[in-house]
Amino acid sequence: MLEYQIKARRIDADGASAKTKAATITLDTSAAGRADAFNPAELLLAAIAACMIKGAERVAPMLQFDLRGMEVRLHGVRQDAPPKMIRIDYEIIVDTTETDQRLELLHKNIRKYGTVSNTIAAAAELNGVIRRAADV
Repeated sequence: MLEYQIKARRIDADGASAKTKAATITLDTSAAGRADAFNPAELLLAAIAACMIKGAERVAPMLQFDLRGMEVRLHGVRQDAPPKMIRIDYEIIVDTTETDQRLELLHKNIRKYGTVSNTIAAAAELNGVIRRAADV
């Protein structure tokens, strides 16, 4: 089993920071919000995007998939009472000349082996598509 650790601390009423390994990220923990940091919901979406990109990086060599570039766009819908994400929609845009069948194979593998995306999919609706960059 793999294990992960971070340490987060409050800086002031407007923010916090989280650290792991040699990386630090500023967190928007202000009641008013701030434009220069990710809030918790945005961090969740970013974690899903990172998981999908990392998944593609892992499976592309095994599939001998020509992955030139990739972008993930996410949209989360939050319910107020009780507060929770109820739906997350995504679009994966891949720069490749692979066939539609191979593109769907990449998508299937990204969804099947994503630690974060599988965790979220068990708790909220997670739906999306994969497209070729030339088609967007």
